[in-house]
Amino acid sequence: MKSAVALSVLSVIAASHAQAAETLLGVYIFHRHGDRTPKALAPANLTILGYEQVYTSGNYFRSRYLTGDSKIKGINEDTVKLSQLAVTAPVDNVLQSSAMGFLQSLYPPVGQTIQTLADGDTVQAPMNGYQLIPVNTVQSGSGSEDNGWLQDSSGCYNAKISSNSYFNSDSYTSLLASTKDFYSSIVPVVNATFNASDVTFKNAYVVYDLINVAEIHNASIPDSQVLTNQTLFQLRTLADTHEFNLAYNASDNLRAMSGMQLAGEILKYFNSTIASGTAGSSANKLAIQFGAYATFLSFFGLANLTHANESFYGVVDYASSMSLELFTTADASAGFPDTKDLQVRFLFHNGTASNTSQPAVYPLFGGAADAVSWNEFEGNLSRFAVSTTQDWCTKCGNTTGSCAAYADSGTGSSSGNGSASAGAGSHMSAAVGGVIGAFVTLALVLGALAAFMLLGGFRLAKKGGRNAAVGGSTVGETAVKA
Repeated sequence: MKSAVALSVLSVIAASHAQAAETLLGVYIFHRHGDRTPKALAPANLTILGYEQVYTSGNYFRSRYLTGDSKIKGINEDTVKLSQLAVTAPVDNVLQSSAMGFLQSLYPPVGQTIQTLADGDTVQAPMNGYQLIPVNTVQSGSGSEDNGWLQDSSGCYNAKISSNSYFNSDSYTSLLASTKDFYSSIVPVVNATFNASDVTFKNAYVVYDLINVAEIHNASIPDSQVLTNQTLFQLRTLADTHEFNLAYNASDNLRAMSGMQLAGEILKYFNSTIASGTAGSSANKLAIQFGAYATFLSFFGLANLTHANESFYGVVDYASSMSLELFTTADASAGFPDTKDLQVRFLFHNGTASNTSQPAVYPLFGGAADAVSWNEFEGNLSRFAVSTTQDWCTKCGNTTGSCAAYADSGTGSSSGNGSASAGAGSHMSAAVGGVIGAFVTLALVLGALAAFMLLGGFRLAKKGGRNAAVGGSTVGETAVKA
């Protein structure tokens, strides 16, 4: 009798474990590009280090979602099925190249692929069966790595106005004044590129970016003794503060338009995953989007991830990634589960993910749970997600180009046509597209599908016309989102 009771208990335990087993149904990855040349040298290019970073990351996500214990249910493991995969990146050299490098290891060559033609001739696939995976282009964020101020690539008029307001805030004014002496001490390091008057908190990110690239690649840096560990840390934290405040504001979601768009894209994709699964299709399993760090910051703020960890206030490192996993603990063997049985969790890794340095789970929306129900996830994201062109145009106040169809007739509003209101541009960060010059050369990726150039080593050097290296910009001059 005791044995029977014990066996019964064990059966219950085994059943509960089986019930608790997870089935991964879909994943959305948002990924930053790898190491690049400075924004100063437009167009920026992916470096060999950057290529290696995104390739390593792709290999990790292959082991997680295509071949490992967390494999997405029904996804092709070796030969890509394009209907299962959606890959996007803005019209940007660094981001497009990063996406291609990532895909090379996500779906590596499938081997000696040979095709026999009708006349008996055989053709062998180039590059040992290299798999051609399209990277679809999106307009939002186009040219972001060539802009010192990332909001310039958003095309959203009202988002730019919102970001500009940071330069009128007390916190900005206070930091501008309190860090004056600190930035003055940096001038000897960068005076071949900047006028001394431009080395201030106003240009916190581009100053940091220039020095950061030099620290990674330059064997020697002018007056490098100035760059102590404490100084480098302060440069980074000031850049973090500067960029977070330009990307997100708790009282004005419009500043986080890039994060709002990402939220809309995530919802749209997961809804397509659910619709496909419910219909018995294997489509829409894995979405991978490459984008700039400002989108990370905007989404972190909107999803209240800063409550989970203060590190979410900072600019993410090269090749950082965040993943949203759609899964269920219900039995999925008989078909796609009901939406009430779906859950979502958020994972993030700062820098290149690998099998020895894996992403960690963080709670969304200021909560404490590692996962939320699909209904809760959809409800929270829907509060700020922008999913349609009309919604984007309305919120941004744009009325030209693709937004013309949604413009109120006869309004004549200048705020919606991409032109700047009086004085609006006077507070924009001086560090905008192509603004900071520094001759830095390095070896670039020679990819199979990307035309990379092979150059030499890095150096900080004077660029002609440095007085024009930092200048203002007019709000709304960027093309409207298509």
